Amino acid sequence: MRILGLDPGLRVTGWGIVEAAGNRLSHIADGVVTSDERDSLAARLAQLHDGVMAVIDQFAPAEAAVEETFVNRNPVSTLKLGQARGVVMLAPARCGLPVAEYTPNAIKKAVVGRGHAEKAQVELMVRTLLPGADPARADAADALAVAICHAHLRASQRALLAGTTR
Repeated sequence: MRILGLDPGLRVTGWGIVEAAGNRLSHIADGVVTSDERDSLAARLAQLHDGVMAVIDQFAPAEAAVEETFVNRNPVSTLKLGQARGVVMLAPARCGLPVAEYTPNAIKKAVVGRGHAEKAQVELMVRTLLPGADPARADAADALAVAICHAHLRASQRALLAGTTR
């Protein structure tokens, strides 16, 4: 099962692809999609959409997972982040992929074991859980953490469902 993890942002959206085979995870790829700050909001959202679509076309994930937005102190920034997140969620949904959402604390807990882990701890665990992964940007590492979280929680949900149907 190939999973696309996404860490939405208007300037930079991180993405990461992992392969889940049973309880084993493999790093496939990671990177970022950027938008040009000089462009209009609509143009920037289109750039994010096109970038995420290109990742989906290249790596053909079966499912996607997105980090939920936290509320900023600045309402204008929060609104723009929400719009970027909507576009980032739209791309895989339009391709027919199921899209899961996880809070930052749930992602940290799934990857590090602690919901309030530091960013450096998350990056270290991403590299530990995905040998060979060396994301160049924090946004890409965060996206890989989202994919890892989805893989772990997805497997647990499947096992729980299998147990209840017996």
